[in-house]
Amino acid sequence: MKNYYCLVAGMPDVALDDSKLPFHVSDFKDEYLPQLAPEDRKLVELFYLQYDNQNLLNVLEQKEDSEPLPGLFTREELEEEVRAAQRDEACTLLPEYMYRFIREYSQLKEESNGNLPEDILTGYYYDEACKVKNTFVKEWFTFNQNVNNILIALTARRFGFPPASFLVGQGDLVHLLATSAARDFGIGSDFEQIHELMSISELSDPVEKERKIDLLKWNWLEEHTFFHYFSIEKIFAFLQKLNIIERWTIVDKERGGQVFRDMIQQLKDEVEVPSEFRIK
Repeated sequence: MKNYYCLVAGMPDVALDDSKLPFHVSDFKDEYLPQLAPEDRKLVELFYLQYDNQNLLNVLEQKEDSEPLPGLFTREELEEEVRAAQRDEACTLLPEYMYRFIREYSQLKEESNGNLPEDILTGYYYDEACKVKNTFVKEWFTFNQNVNNILIALTARRFGFPPASFLVGQGDLVHLLATSAARDFGIGSDFEQIHELMSISELSDPVEKERKIDLLKWNWLEEHTFFHYFSIEKIFAFLQKLNIIERWTIVDKERGGQVFRDMIQQLKDEVEVPSEFRIK
């Protein structure tokens, strides 16, 4: 396992209450991504593919004035690959799941089975991400997919819709979310955050709900990188945290400032130092 002592030491500190960032995810792609070992670069590229997914959707939906997100591919490259895939030409620039989605897009637009095309693309993306051998990265994507699906299932149930029509991906947890009549979908012993998510789903304020979800994810990253110091896991978690903060910096300043303060206070209230590190 390669360690990145200089790279990690040189990265700026980020905190949840940062309202103006001196460093952005696009900066990392330009400045630090080339410094990673090939196998680690592929892991970090998975992070940026989420932006390429949206950029690809914008191309397919012909949104000419859409602001490009900081993905791995330019709009021109995506447009050329879309044309090539639609002509059934050999294509290798993009991940295979994107070509699959491009070829299915027209049919997906015509179908009306609950899943939007962007949901299908997200499912393909998670499937691709969960193929990696890195345990931390695989668990992060699995955790995110589970959180999203649980919130979808809770919302669907509240409004009387069958959750199965809106869930992304497959697996035992997705099956239980689609079929179980239990209050916690029968996953209480397998997914420890289920009750917290049940409380979050009942919040009426969308900003507060989003704050709680991000705090849940931030805490997961903190917990799962506690013993990672200069590894690719630390770098990957840094990017995920930076992404959370960047999204909050576009929130209304007054409301956003209160959100930041609340998040910091909650972190301070909940943090516990492991007993082996306490001063006796």
